[in-house]
Amino acid sequence: MSVQATLVHEADCELEGWEEPAPGLVTWRTLFSGERTPTQGLVQGVAEVRATLETRPGLHRHAHAETYYILSGRGVIDLDGEMRPLAPGDAVFIPGNAWHAAWSEGEAPLRILYTFAADAFDEVVYEFADAG
Repeated sequence: MSVQATLVHEADCELEGWEEPAPGLVTWRTLFSGERTPTQGLVQGVAEVRATLETRPGLHRHAHAETYYILSGRGVIDLDGEMRPLAPGDAVFIPGNAWHAAWSEGEAPLRILYTFAADAFDEVVYEFADAG
Protein backbone atom coordinates (compact mmCIF):
# COMPACT_ATOMS: atom_id res chain seq x y z
CA MET A 1 0.00 0.00 0.00
CA SER A 2 1.52 3.35 -0.96
CA VAL A 3 1.34 6.35 1.37
CA GLN A 4 -1.18 8.99 0.35
CA ALA A 5 -3.35 11.80 1.66
CA THR A 6 -6.31 10.17 3.37
CA LEU A 7 -9.64 11.29 4.82
CA VAL A 8 -11.59 9.07 7.20
CA HIS A 9 -14.70 9.56 9.32
CA GLU A 10 -14.72 8.29 12.90
CA ALA A 11 -18.09 6.56 12.55
CA ASP A 12 -16.78 4.55 9.59
CA CYS A 13 -13.95 3.03 11.67
CA GLU A 14 -14.39 -0.28 13.48
CA LEU A 15 -15.36 -0.06 17.16
CA GLU A 16 -12.81 -2.01 19.22
CA GLY A 17 -12.25 -2.58 22.93
CA TRP A 18 -10.84 -4.70 25.70
CA GLU A 19 -12.88 -7.32 27.53
CA GLU A 20 -11.21 -6.55 30.86
CA PRO A 21 -12.12 -5.29 33.39
CA ALA A 22 -15.53 -5.33 31.67
CA PRO A 23 -16.67 -5.02 28.04
CA GLY A 24 -17.50 -1.49 26.95
CA LEU A 25 -15.55 0.38 29.61
CA VAL A 26 -12.81 1.35 27.13
CA THR A 27 -13.53 1.44 23.41
CA TRP A 28 -11.72 3.04 20.51
CA ARG A 29 -11.83 3.68 16.80
CA THR A 30 -8.46 3.79 15.07
CA LEU A 31 -8.54 6.52 12.43
CA PHE A 32 -5.08 6.13 10.89
CA SER A 33 -2.83 3.07 11.02
CA GLY A 34 -0.56 1.64 8.35
CA GLU A 35 -2.24 -1.77 8.28
CA ARG A 36 -5.66 -0.15 7.69
CA THR A 37 -5.03 3.11 5.85
CA PRO A 38 -2.42 4.18 3.29
CA THR A 39 -0.48 6.08 5.95
CA GLN A 40 2.77 5.74 7.89
CA GLY A 41 4.65 7.36 10.75
CA LEU A 42 1.77 7.69 13.17
CA VAL A 43 -1.30 5.96 14.52
CA GLN A 44 -4.27 8.04 15.60
CA GLY A 45 -7.71 7.32 16.93
CA VAL A 46 -10.44 8.25 19.38
CA ALA A 47 -10.93 6.37 22.64
CA GLU A 48 -13.98 6.52 24.87
CA VAL A 49 -13.37 5.68 28.52
CA ARG A 50 -16.39 4.91 30.68
CA ALA A 51 -14.24 3.24 33.32
CA THR A 52 -14.19 4.84 36.77
CA LEU A 53 -11.57 4.63 39.52
CA GLU A 54 -13.16 1.35 40.65
CA THR A 55 -13.35 -0.18 37.15
CA ARG A 56 -10.36 1.47 35.51
CA PRO A 57 -8.16 -0.43 33.10
CA GLY A 58 -4.93 -1.68 34.59
CA LEU A 59 -1.75 0.30 34.47
CA HIS A 60 -0.03 -0.45 31.20
CA ARG A 61 2.91 0.62 29.10
CA HIS A 62 4.30 0.20 25.60
CA ALA A 63 7.59 1.05 23.95
CA HIS A 64 6.02 3.68 21.68
CA ALA A 65 5.48 7.24 22.88
CA GLU A 66 1.82 8.30 22.92
CA THR A 67 -0.14 11.53 23.22
CA TYR A 68 -3.64 12.16 24.53
CA TYR A 69 -5.77 15.17 23.67
CA ILE A 70 -8.94 15.36 25.76
CA LEU A 71 -11.96 16.02 23.53
CA SER A 72 -14.73 15.83 26.16
CA GLY A 73 -15.54 14.58 29.61
CA ARG A 74 -13.45 14.77 32.75
CA GLY A 75 -11.13 12.23 34.24
CA VAL A 76 -7.83 11.37 35.84
CA ILE A 77 -4.61 9.90 34.50
CA ASP A 78 -2.12 7.93 36.56
CA LEU A 79 1.19 8.67 34.84
CA ASP A 80 4.11 6.84 36.43
CA GLY A 81 2.41 7.04 39.84
CA GLU A 82 1.42 10.70 39.62
CA MET A 83 -2.34 11.40 39.46
CA ARG A 84 -3.38 14.35 37.31
CA PRO A 85 -6.87 15.62 36.41
CA LEU A 86 -7.99 15.59 32.77
CA ALA A 87 -10.39 18.07 31.15
CA PRO A 88 -11.27 19.11 27.60
CA GLY A 89 -8.35 20.87 25.93
CA ASP A 90 -5.68 19.07 28.00
CA ALA A 91 -2.83 17.40 26.13
CA VAL A 92 -0.66 14.68 27.65
CA PHE A 93 2.67 13.32 26.39
CA ILE A 94 3.33 9.76 27.56
CA PRO A 95 6.94 8.70 27.01
CA GLY A 96 7.64 5.21 25.78
CA ASN A 97 7.54 2.63 28.62
CA ALA A 98 5.82 5.01 31.07
CA TRP A 99 3.17 3.24 33.18
CA HIS A 100 -0.22 4.88 32.71
CA ALA A 101 -3.99 4.47 32.92
CA ALA A 102 -6.85 6.95 32.53
CA TRP A 103 -10.44 6.85 33.74
CA SER A 104 -13.50 9.07 33.71
CA GLU A 105 -15.08 11.02 36.52
CA GLY A 106 -18.73 11.96 36.38
CA GLU A 107 -21.50 10.71 34.15
CA ALA A 108 -20.00 11.56 30.76
CA PRO A 109 -17.36 9.32 29.20
CA LEU A 110 -13.84 10.65 28.76
CA ARG A 111 -13.15 11.04 25.01
CA ILE A 112 -9.48 11.03 24.06
CA LEU A 113 -7.76 11.63 20.74
CA TYR A 114 -4.69 9.37 20.95
CA THR A 115 -1.59 9.28 18.77
CA PHE A 116 1.29 6.82 18.73
CA ALA A 117 4.70 7.31 17.16
CA ALA A 118 4.33 4.10 15.13
CA ASP A 119 3.51 3.08 11.59
CA ALA A 120 0.68 0.73 12.62
CA PHE A 121 -1.44 -0.02 15.70
CA ASP A 122 -0.35 -3.65 15.41
CA GLU A 123 3.21 -2.53 16.31
CA VAL A 124 2.11 -1.24 19.73
CA VAL A 125 2.58 -4.06 22.26
CA TYR A 126 0.79 -3.49 25.57
CA GLU A 127 2.26 -4.72 28.85
CA PHE A 128 -0.06 -4.67 31.86
CA ALA A 129 1.33 -4.23 35.38
CA ASP A 130 -0.96 -6.91 36.85
CA ALA A 131 -0.28 -9.47 34.12
CA GLY A 132 2.45 -11.29 36.02
